[in-house]
Amino acid sequence: MHETFYIAIVDDHTMFRKGITALINLFPGYRVLFDAANGKDFIHQLKPPHLPDIVLLDISMPEMDGYATADWIRVNHPGICILALSTMESETAIIKMIKHGARGYILKDADPSELQLAFRESLSKGFYYNDAITGLVLQAVGDLFNNNTRELAPGKLTDRELSFVRHACSEKSYLQIARDLQVSERTVDGYRESVFKKLKVSTRVGMVLFAIRTGMVKL
Repeated sequence: MHETFYIAIVDDHTMFRKGITALINLFPGYRVLFDAANGKDFIHQLKPPHLPDIVLLDISMPEMDGYATADWIRVNHPGICILALSTMESETAIIKMIKHGARGYILKDADPSELQLAFRESLSKGFYYNDAITGLVLQAVGDLFNNNTRELAPGKLTDRELSFVRHACSEKSYLQIARDLQVSERTVDGYRESVFKKLKVSTRVGMVLFAIRTGMVKL
């Protein structure tokens, strides 16, 4: 008998929830446990020990948004895999969801086959990121979570580079980071290029993942 994995859907659009519920229930080995209109509704419907394996979590919702809901799940049920499901493609939205505990990020217009792939990879590898967001993000995630990848110790960065990394693990623009560090934008560009080279990453998202995984930045 094949194992069945259970999914919870959290999204404030009723028609979307019902539509994706019907779709997922057609996937072999997956069943929707319940759907919720926001984070508070999700928490209310959660009935331990019958927990979902994956939560498909929208970002923009009333009452309790995706960021707050992801935080609550991470603290109270860290074994649940969070997949952010959104129309947002911005780098800052991806970074923020990663910081709040999401292990994957897919867009709402994804094909059903991609959704199935996201389920499989998030459960088997612990992460999934859509290459439609950026191929470099996917590459960075793959590299950073590969057990064979040799990681650079955070101590190799200078104090100013470490400070830059901590500021970059936020929703701030590089201009805002320059102002906070009281340096020019060109100096911040230099920090970024140096850090990318030392950490062997190609994107800001990859840098954030590295920083979180190695403990440079605490969630």
